[in-house]
Amino acid sequence: MTAVPSPTGGPVISVVDAGIRFRRNKRGRRNFKDLFAGRARRARPGEFWALRNVSFDVRPGEAIGVVGRNGQGKSTLLKLVAEVMLPDEGSVGVRAGVAPLIEITGGFVNDLTVRDNVYLTAGLHGMSRAQIDSRFDEIIDFAEIADFVDTPYKHLSSGMKVRIAFSVISRLEEPIMLVDEVLAVGDRAFREKCYRRIEELLDGGRTLFFVSHSEKDLRRFCTRGLYLDKGALLLDGPIADVLDAYNADYPPKPPRAT
Repeated sequence: MTAVPSPTGGPVISVVDAGIRFRRNKRGRRNFKDLFAGRARRARPGEFWALRNVSFDVRPGEAIGVVGRNGQGKSTLLKLVAEVMLPDEGSVGVRAGVAPLIEITGGFVNDLTVRDNVYLTAGLHGMSRAQIDSRFDEIIDFAEIADFVDTPYKHLSSGMKVRIAFSVISRLEEPIMLVDEVLAVGDRAFREKCYRRIEELLDGGRTLFFVSHSEKDLRRFCTRGLYLDKGALLLDGPIADVLDAYNADYPPKPPRAT
C-alpha cells in the first residue's frame, strides 16, 4: 500500500486484519464463547465475507475517503468504525469519540416533536441539558425549520428530517466524523450549506471518514483514499491516486445525450 503523510500523533482509528461475515439472508452471529475467546466463527453454508484482511490507521485531522462500487463493503466498514458492528476476526480500535452521520434519522422518534427529538438525540450522544439549551436555536436555525419545532417528527418531509438530524449531529464535539451519503436527500442549496459546515469542522481539526460515490465531493474533502473491492482493501493512498485507480477499473459512464 502507498503511504500517505499524515498529521502527527497516534492513530485515532486502528483497523488490523479486520473481517466480517454475513449470511445471505441475515447476518450470522458469534456465540459468547467465541467472543470471549477471540475466535472467529466457523464457516457456515450461505455465508460470505463482506470485509476481510482490512488494515489501516487514521491519524488525528486526516480526511479519508472510502471508494468502491455498491456492495463492496464501504458502509460495513463505516459501521465497524462506528462500533455498531463487531468484526468476526481482527480488530477495530477507535480511540476518540465519534459523530456518526450515517443513517442519521434512524434514532429519531416519530411521535415526539422536533424539539423533544433534538433534546433526546443530542442527550444520547453525550450533550448535557445546558449544552443543548445553549445550542438549540443554532440547531433549529441551521436546519431552517423554525416553524416546525413543536410539530411531531413524523409529519416532516424526508428532506426536513435529514436537515434536523444533520444539524444535531454536526453540533457534537466528537473528534471523528463518519459520513455516509447522508445528504442525498435535500435540495442543492442546503447540501452545500452542510458541506461548508463539514469544511468548518475539518478546519477545526476534526478527523473525517467519508463514504461517497461522488468523485467531486471526495476530491473536495479528502486527502487520502481507501479503495475497497469485494471486501478487500486494494489501495490506500492519496485520494487522487485512489480515484484514478478506481476509474481505471470501472470507467465512469458517459453522460446521457440531451
